Amino acid sequence: MDGNAILDYVPEANPYSSFVNGQKFALVPSFKFECGIILTDATVAYKTWGRLNATGDNCLVVCHALSGSSDISDWWGPLLGPGEAFDTSRYLVFCANVLGSPYGTTSCLSVNPETGRIYGPDFPETTIRDDVQLHKLVLDALGVTKVAAVVGGSMGGMATLEWPLCTPQGYINAIVPISTSVDHDAWGISWAEAQRQCVFADPVFDDGYYDPTPAGQPASGLAAARMVAMLTYRSSPSFSARFGRGPATDRGSKTLSPKKVEASRVENGLARRKEENPKFTAQSYLQYQGQKFVNRFDANCFIHLTRKMDHHDISRGRIPQHSSASVKTSREVDLKTVLSRAPPKSLVVGIASDVLFTPEQQEVLVNSLPEAELVMIPSREGHDGFLLEFEVLSPLITDFLRERCPEIYDGEPLNRESDQGDVVKNSVFGEVEAG
Repeated sequence: MDGNAILDYVPEANPYSSFVNGQKFALVPSFKFECGIILTDATVAYKTWGRLNATGDNCLVVCHALSGSSDISDWWGPLLGPGEAFDTSRYLVFCANVLGSPYGTTSCLSVNPETGRIYGPDFPETTIRDDVQLHKLVLDALGVTKVAAVVGGSMGGMATLEWPLCTPQGYINAIVPISTSVDHDAWGISWAEAQRQCVFADPVFDDGYYDPTPAGQPASGLAAARMVAMLTYRSSPSFSARFGRGPATDRGSKTLSPKKVEASRVENGLARRKEENPKFTAQSYLQYQGQKFVNRFDANCFIHLTRKMDHHDISRGRIPQHSSASVKTSREVDLKTVLSRAPPKSLVVGIASDVLFTPEQQEVLVNSLPEAELVMIPSREGHDGFLLEFEVLSPLITDFLRERCPEIYDGEPLNRESDQGDVVKNSVFGEVEAG
């Protein structure tokens, strides 16, 4: 049996949880994963903005992407605040780190209570459905009776689709899945595997039993994995317009050089010979992104989360078994059957240049959801457009929420104070870069 969440818990910190300021923590004494393993003392790291109303039905759940965190103000900051799309004067905005994330929720970096040692590669397999079930326990403890809407992109979009399928009918009023899919297809699985192999090839990885600190992890492999990932997150037109064939010195070391860190292993995380120093801006940018990732993310957590995404398939275990072997249904019919539990008139958002979650996958999704609407953003930024195209996303989400949650906007705001946090110039967890 899953236990009730206990709020105001104070867990042990790990080297990465301090990246998120102002997190809260909940403790779930007992939680059963989909794989059947029961976890004792599961920690959930989360952040909230705004206030819960008297009826407990004005909660807006925002789901983060693979390398994101509970800090919406960092990666979707322009959408958060009084009067913004995620209106903190009207909603209780909630975002929690997923299982396996290095930022505070129970993960590979947590101590296994049975052994007294850090889990490392022995952390049990978790699914997006596990995340939804665990996060709902926290919402229950917060007094949430109904969720007004769920919004998320990429892996967060996968969670957005699972929320109405893993909770009682009617608990979720509306959903906005962005740049996501009904399952992680062969293309996405293959890119994830290529990235994992980069990590496995680093001898420091040691089958996952490395020193779980930024200085001790397989920095070269993880940096290379991130560089591979960046090629799927952007597009050829995006790179050409931003970098062209400009020499590395043209962009300036202040913008593109890796941040200085104390540990020499992290400073030297990128494997390169002297003659292979970057000659082009595009090379310098990729190396900067690889180094930035090594400084803030754990390799075992990265492997765990990419496998979690691979496991995503909303139809898994939900297709009715027919008594006659001759009775078969099409994939289209199966998806419509599964998603019939989702709230009607969902807003599906895609990026036209996305090569990871393609426009065709958005068409499949919108055709499977009841009475859904599809908006394709004509951005050249590729998959990361969902983290960059704020000026387009903001009115889209605002108009949708006002239409689907009109009662939230009736009467005076619950609070008028600014509840956005610091203005972020360089995003730690998102893709906003100053300069």
